[in-house]
This record gives sequence, C-alpha cells and structure tokens, in this order.
Amino acid sequence: MKRLLTAGLLGFATVTLSLPAMADESATAPQTYAMSPIGWVRKSGDKTFIVIDKRYQAGLMGVEKLQSIWVLYWFDRNDSPEKRATLQVHPRGDPANPLRGVFATRSPFRPNLIAQSKVNIVSVRENIVEIDAIDAFADTPVLDLKP
Repeated sequence: MKRLLTAGLLGFATVTLSLPAMADESATAPQTYAMSPIGWVRKSGDKTFIVIDKRYQAGLMGVEKLQSIWVLYWFDRNDSPEKRATLQVHPRGDPANPLRGVFATRSPFRPNLIAQSKVNIVSVRENIVEIDAIDAFADTPVLDLKP
C-alpha cells in the first residue's frame, strides 16, 4: 500500500491510495484512488469547528437541521509503516482485553488511516459547522460528512 500526501490547491492535501489488484485482475498495476479533504478541523479555545472549503459550501444545505453528523477524517499524524502493518490490537490499548483484529476495534492503527466520529452540531454559518467536540487534532483533514 502506498501513501502520498502532497500540498494541493488552497493548502489542501491530496491522499493517494494504491490497492492490490483483485484476484481476477492483472497483478501488474494496483488500483489507485485519490482523496482530497473537503475541510479541516479547527479549534479555538473551548470551541471546535469543521471549516469546509468554500467550493463545497453548497453541500452543507440542510446540515443546520440535523442534530448530529458523522465526520470522516484522516489520521494524518498517526502514520508509520509499523502502525499500518499492525493488524491485531488489544482494544483500548489494554493488554487485559483479548487480542482482536483492527477491523473489530476502533483502533487508530489501521492499513488506511480513515477515522470517524459522531458529533453534535451546535451551529452552521456559511462554510463553518460548529460542533460540540471531536476526537481529532486541530488541523486534521476532513474527508466527508454524513448524517
């Protein structure tokens, strides 16, 4: 698996993922998918915001009527070959918990660093969604919002 994180337009990053070919496909060229953030997690004092790029602002229509949303984001500060290769963990990092595969846990150690958090909406103004809190660092790239 290959990860390329580069600066793009408006300071956004582009993530390129290369996946192994399917069993019935040629093994010569892996499939590649590119993702660009739609916005960023911003924090100011005790307030937390999802700031959406202005070109995606129209996609926020109706979000103000929701109580909560799922935020999908990229664990951009949790990347290393060792962490991506970890496929079994003790849930919550506690050795007393039985070992499980990462796909059966919420561990940040994963082959692809996609994270999700359900957040409560405080307000929506133009391209800024104020939320109650999120388990992400400030300046974390946001990939998508879902009801």
